Amino acid sequence: MNSLFFTKPSLCTETPSLDFTPPLFRRRLSQLTKMVIQVIHSQIEEYNCGDIKQFLISDRGEINRQYQILTQLFEDEEILPASFSLAVYNTPVGQASLAMKLKSGYSVLFPCGQDFVQGLQTACAAVLSGDEEQILLVYADEQITDDYANLVTNDNTPFAFCTIVSAKELYANSIKIDLSTINKITPQDFYKEISK
Repeated sequence: MNSLFFTKPSLCTETPSLDFTPPLFRRRLSQLTKMVIQVIHSQIEEYNCGDIKQFLISDRGEINRQYQILTQLFEDEEILPASFSLAVYNTPVGQASLAMKLKSGYSVLFPCGQDFVQGLQTACAAVLSGDEEQILLVYADEQITDDYANLVTNDNTPFAFCTIVSAKELYANSIKIDLSTINKITPQDFYKEISK
């Protein structure tokens, strides 16, 4: 059985203000990290789901931060530790855990060839196997800097969503989807599917 329930997702397509966090906390966060924090916060508030594991899927991760580090390394021949610490793959969900005091843990996946279905199946494996009752599934990509624009093979619009995935219908208005029927789908189309 490959059927799971997905809550109506929260969406973010621009840099949010994160007014629910202290100014000092949010001042150095990237667009990607702010979007991830916002969509996770919205799901937790909407469904009062408490502290559950997060699973982030992203095609590019903190690519703009990584570009800044490479530029700094090239120009100054050094990397500042604070810059590096905000450029790693788990920065968005790590910062979300701090912002909302989540302690259940998280995973991050950057699927090969921007294959969202591969990421979705991997994220849902813990729920399908019964290891987890539910997870917060997050997908996010920020807008890439103009210096990398010619390398973008898909949409360069900032986009993040979060949904709660469960094996049972734990929340009203959840939609049931059989993952074995999904062969190729973009994150944007999957968002539309679970938003119905």
